[in-house]
Amino acid sequence: MKPLKIAMMSMTHGHTRKYYQTLKDNPKLDWVAVATANDEVKEIFLNSVDGIPCYDSELEMLDAHPEIEAVVLASENSDHLRQMKLCAERGIHVLSMKIPTFDMDEYDEMIELMEKNDLVCQVELEMHYNPVIARLKEVVKDGTIGKIKSFNATNITLSPVWAFPWQGVPEKSYGKRVQIKEGDPRFRGGALCDHPHIFDMIRHMTGSEFESIYAEVAPNIRSDIEEEDMLSVIGRMKDGTIFSLDPSWSKMEERIKVPGPGWEVFPKRMEVNITLNGENGTVMADCFGPNVYHNGCPNDRYTVQYTYFDEWIGLIDEFVDNIRNHKTPLINLRWHRDTIKAMNACYESIATGKVVKL
Repeated sequence: MKPLKIAMMSMTHGHTRKYYQTLKDNPKLDWVAVATANDEVKEIFLNSVDGIPCYDSELEMLDAHPEIEAVVLASENSDHLRQMKLCAERGIHVLSMKIPTFDMDEYDEMIELMEKNDLVCQVELEMHYNPVIARLKEVVKDGTIGKIKSFNATNITLSPVWAFPWQGVPEKSYGKRVQIKEGDPRFRGGALCDHPHIFDMIRHMTGSEFESIYAEVAPNIRSDIEEEDMLSVIGRMKDGTIFSLDPSWSKMEERIKVPGPGWEVFPKRMEVNITLNGENGTVMADCFGPNVYHNGCPNDRYTVQYTYFDEWIGLIDEFVDNIRNHKTPLINLRWHRDTIKAMNACYESIATGKVVKL
């Protein structure tokens, strides 16, 4: 199979560095270039990767490399539609970071844009390629625990705001400035906007859609950010499955500009735990459990080294297969739209204090 000529845009998203090794080493890829959003991320990139041309503007990169076939949109949520338009004009396939947009009109425009130009647009939700998740899917599919009756999940992390400042700007994260509820000084765009995975996963595991959602926001543990950092969500799926979801920034962090050892105040920067209760049994999973911990430097803090399978390998392999064989991605724009609709319903519930029917 001919290697896919791929590039990256912006380099401001928290997942950007996760792609470096995969893009350099995967024989299915030919990493052509990157375009950085500003001098700061350019410097970080140049200090991390050798030999990949780096441009100051997206147009400059695209003009210099008409051979580019696909682009990873490693940018803030508010930039995705503009960048998709650039790609569509040139017939370039897109791998979008995990929130294409929260604006449902923009979302529909994205769908029309990609389909009209017969382009693959895959939404980056790497959790689907986690080996623990793969095993959970098998357990559900083979009926080991019977029909799912309830789904409980946490997707709790430290906050990326200090290393990726746009995530603390409501206009860039949520797409506009919307007060989270009357009398509350905070705005939409925080932890919920960073954690779509478990909303996506319950739909995938049950094969059902959201019926009703109720959400509450907690007082912030970070008093100096203007978005929510902790919330809780409960509800019911159309097949009767009840759920409880915690998509919070409830781990604490060092406020450093480049994530690295010592970023975690608590040794585990991320916990995605899922409990499935079925008619015939229960399965509990720690999706990021197999780590190595070290209780030394820097800063006399515990540090953690992930040892699990790199989800980005499976994600990229599927992306290439979708393009070369003209397939529809597992996480495509049309399918993922209902996940974003449900997340918007969480914000509506927080604002009104009521259950939201979908």
